[in-house]
Amino acid sequence: MQDVESPPSRDPANVNPAQEDPAQLNPEGTAAVPARASRTRRLGAVALVLAACAMLAGGGYYAWQKWFAQTSPANSLLTAVVTRGNLEDTVTATGTLQPKDFVDVGTQVSGQLKKLHVDIGAIVTKGQLLAEIDPSVYQAKVDGDRAQMLNQQAQLADKQAQLALAELQLTRQQNMMREDATTADALQSAEATRKSARAQLDSVKAQLQQTGSTLRGDEANLGYTKIYAPIAGTVVSQAAKQGQTLNANQQAPIVMRIADLSTMTVQAQVSEADVPKLRVGMDVYFTTLGGDNRRFYGKLRQIPPTPTVVNNVVLYDALFDVANPKQALMTQMTAQVFFVASSAKDAVLVPLTALRPVAAEGRLRGPRASGTDPRNQFAKGRALVSVVDADGEIADREVKVGVMNRVSAQIVSGLEPGETVVIGIRAPAPAAKAQTGSSLVPGAVKGGGRP
Repeated sequence: MQDVESPPSRDPANVNPAQEDPAQLNPEGTAAVPARASRTRRLGAVALVLAACAMLAGGGYYAWQKWFAQTSPANSLLTAVVTRGNLEDTVTATGTLQPKDFVDVGTQVSGQLKKLHVDIGAIVTKGQLLAEIDPSVYQAKVDGDRAQMLNQQAQLADKQAQLALAELQLTRQQNMMREDATTADALQSAEATRKSARAQLDSVKAQLQQTGSTLRGDEANLGYTKIYAPIAGTVVSQAAKQGQTLNANQQAPIVMRIADLSTMTVQAQVSEADVPKLRVGMDVYFTTLGGDNRRFYGKLRQIPPTPTVVNNVVLYDALFDVANPKQALMTQMTAQVFFVASSAKDAVLVPLTALRPVAAEGRLRGPRASGTDPRNQFAKGRALVSVVDADGEIADREVKVGVMNRVSAQIVSGLEPGETVVIGIRAPAPAAKAQTGSSLVPGAVKGGGRP
């Protein structure tokens, strides 16, 4: 039996694409691969290689920067630019506003408040009628006193007539005695009658004076039933209502308060630690809630010696006045007060953290005690700063310090606006700290300063 040869197997991996489609064969019979597809494959391979190289290079640079590169000292420090501006050292406090001149208008007599002629907010003039108390009882007393006075005046006239008669009788008896026409007993009786008439007249005069005094007091009480404004101003409060019965036997009840709002007094409470910084006559200003940061200025007038203790905190009142022509300030407003201890205009300024103290031998002092004011280290006006030049070099420089607050300091000499100073140290990464074992601090730079 003759073997039949089987057709060759068709392995897709070994099949030439040109064999499938005669149109893809060139005249010589070889397969023709398009040029565009070939170039695309080559470009893709090159791009993959370049991307891998870039990633490797970036990772290597990052690792070198993180673990092996030496950073510049200037890059590890926080810096600030020296500027020019205004500076104030202030003592802050919270206060309330009260009218400088005010009067609590009360009543000196008891009775029903019959009529109120003004309301809260009314502007009154001095001597204006404000209120009336029912005058019935006091009017009755005055009428009674006047009637009693009329009676006593009539008694006075009678006693004066009796005295005149007694004097005439005494004169007659004296004349008769000289002519022995009467007895001594009759003369003595006439003398006694005259003395009695004169005593009765003096008694009626005294009663009349007493009644007159009572009348004047009752008339005064009757006048007190009408309450008049003692000063010109504005009615800022009203404690009594119309128809209310007022009892003035124990204390004078307050009907209303009249205040002159053209000048207000600020009563600021200052802690005992800040009171030594205040002095009478120093400049002070304040702002109010909702006042759009508008400042009202004045001068410290008085510091009463008696403090107020609130929750074991000793506070002293500091008083100053401020003009209020438009009455924008009202009673009991809250004021944020700033007492200006010192100030500087158009000064050279640096952050307070840029300053370091200078010891007598030129070395830096140790760290300050916790809770102390850092400005105390520069009380003598000397300080060190670290200046960064245009090349990134850092040098220590001694400067003269002027006004300071808790944020900024005035440089009187030693720096110019636009220069750069060191204000702190940038915190290093944990790995870098482990690598170096120490960090750069201000002073360990060119210029010989020592931390």
